[in-house]
Amino acid sequence: MRAGADGLVELRVHGVSATGPDDLLDRPHVQQVAGDHRGGFYRPRAVDREDSEAGAVTLEAYRWNNLPAGNAVRTLSMVILLPFMLINLAIWMRPAGAGGDPVIKALCRLLALTMTSMYVLSIVGVALDVIAWKCMSSPECLTGRSWLSWLGGRPAGLRLAVLALAPAAAISLVWGLSARPALPADVFRAADHPRAADRLTAVGRWDNEPLVARLRSIHVAAAFATLDLSLLAARSAQGLSIGTIALTAAAGLLLITCAVLLCTPPLATPTELRLDRLVSALRTIALGLTVLVWILVVTSSASWPERNGLPGYNLTVVGLFIGQAVLLAALGVVLFWHRARDPNVAPALGLGALATSVAAISLAITFSAELVYRVSDVLNRGAPTAEALITSPPRACIWAILGFSLAVLVTLAVAAVVSVASRPGRIRAASAIVARDFPDAPPDATPRLRQVRKTLARARFTERLLPLAVLYACLAGIGIAAVALGLLPTPPGEMVQRYVGLPVGFVDFLIGVGSYLIAALIVGLVLGGIFAHRTPWFRRYVGVLWDLGTFWPRSAHPFAPPCYAERAVPELTCRITHLVDSGNAVVLTGHSHGSVLLAATVLQLPPRVTDRVGLLTHGSPLRRLYARLFPAYVSDEVIHEIADRVNWRWVNLWRDTDPIGGRVFPPQGPDKAPTACDREATVDRRLRDPYAVTPPSGDIFPPPMKGHRPCESEKAFTDAVRHLADQLR
Repeated sequence: MRAGADGLVELRVHGVSATGPDDLLDRPHVQQVAGDHRGGFYRPRAVDREDSEAGAVTLEAYRWNNLPAGNAVRTLSMVILLPFMLINLAIWMRPAGAGGDPVIKALCRLLALTMTSMYVLSIVGVALDVIAWKCMSSPECLTGRSWLSWLGGRPAGLRLAVLALAPAAAISLVWGLSARPALPADVFRAADHPRAADRLTAVGRWDNEPLVARLRSIHVAAAFATLDLSLLAARSAQGLSIGTIALTAAAGLLLITCAVLLCTPPLATPTELRLDRLVSALRTIALGLTVLVWILVVTSSASWPERNGLPGYNLTVVGLFIGQAVLLAALGVVLFWHRARDPNVAPALGLGALATSVAAISLAITFSAELVYRVSDVLNRGAPTAEALITSPPRACIWAILGFSLAVLVTLAVAAVVSVASRPGRIRAASAIVARDFPDAPPDATPRLRQVRKTLARARFTERLLPLAVLYACLAGIGIAAVALGLLPTPPGEMVQRYVGLPVGFVDFLIGVGSYLIAALIVGLVLGGIFAHRTPWFRRYVGVLWDLGTFWPRSAHPFAPPCYAERAVPELTCRITHLVDSGNAVVLTGHSHGSVLLAATVLQLPPRVTDRVGLLTHGSPLRRLYARLFPAYVSDEVIHEIADRVNWRWVNLWRDTDPIGGRVFPPQGPDKAPTACDREATVDRRLRDPYAVTPPSGDIFPPPMKGHRPCESEKAFTDAVRHLADQLR
């Protein structure tokens, strides 16, 4: 297809809040010229094309927002797999410097493995402990429940064997979800050329699928081994036999082998065929072992001691939580040791991996505890307290809920204090900006100026979020360690009253509040996933989490949602290369997260292509968020490399009212070299927002504040495109 009169194409890439290619191109009639229904390239139809006059630019848009979301089922699966997505995100948030990378990667992958075991144990807690063991041995619980009573009078071994199909099905579910291909075909494969694995170039690589397949086999094997050990622990209550001991040893050895394989450096080597065969054999052995354990349990004829819950379950859950606390402590030590020693770098920078790991595990623990707690509450027909329930959940689950509620409430209280304490400083900074932008504002514009100051002050609160996240991580980590108190026979209320002095009723109230908070969080995530798919304006806020989490490849947990950048970046690379090889120069424009996609794409393009490319970003979180959260992959060196690739044909538009986007280069300081200052000063261009505080002629309302909205409709955007086009000509 013919480009503009002088061979110029403006390729627009939207952010998380885009609605459709017609809005992105600001044309009523568009047609798809490449791609498919999930991700494609669009241009205005011939009737709307405005490239007849000399110097015009052909508009083209890349729509990718269906890649991470897709249909409602895919979006809801992301909600369900949110803890797995967060722990996978943590491995990409390690600090800059390769010294501790192998250790940090190994710790993150071991934590991911414990989350798979926790997922299995949560289903085991509901199906085997609460229903098969407790409820089915209680006539009071079975009364009026025909869907349970048919199995209630059966031997305990048969009940456990039948209900063990539930966790096996849950494992198969996430196994099937993770096995779906993230990419449709190899047509998007980019040309092979050397790429640094510790830069933003790690996104969009095509050698990641072998790693995901190996992780999937290891996690599936570990999941079935966890189920086997739960059944064997219950079976051992009858007394140890040679078969029980042999199968327990085999399942334990299988888990240890999975953990060791996750720590081996060849795990991420694409061509390691022996490792592929090994993990495949490991998964097959795990499946065969599960069948043997199931047969052993179902054929057991001796009597089972049906009291005090499923034998070994509470100890297993607490042991897992303690192991996670130890791994988190080790990760914190390693991250602190390899933190940036630069005095100009915030101390919290580089601890994002720890904060995200704790958030993921805390979320998984609370989800699991809430599931067991709620099922127990339903089966007990509304008994007054958790401790009085016939099918009461393990005390470890109650401690987990209590720890979550305390961590959330304390973090919210500190956030409120920080918000109030920092408000005067943020207001002063906002007032200085307002005074500079509107020095001659008339007196009747005072209410509007006040609104602008408040918006500017709110936008500057983003920098306080990372320390608050670290605070929550510390509190949640303490809560995870406190779950070990579940081994004690004393209920949480009595324990807290004895050593802290809080009444038992107040502690039970906190447990109830925590349970409802978790339930509200789960319902909110489900509704958020639905509305983020169906409602574009809601996606602007909720979609940031999904798009941020699924931007990074699956490197720690294979059950995380697939990475859409593995398609988007090569697809953009292929399209841009085609346009340049067809004789066109290309101006790339990216809003918000689209600017990050373009940054990763520019790093993939060969030099012959980047010589004919200009870059325009607006509302870009590249430095403000990504450089803080992912310092090993988005650093000053990487940002300078992007600018060098396009020969500094780069313009970045930003607003002070934007809470997400900002500069891509730090403000100029007196210690910088003049050449660097001059080049960096040509990139960042600040937009005054709003451009006026009084109504323009013919209107009764002042111009709106744009904040994080796109800039395509503004004159500054058009001027920047024209400037880059002139450089390319």
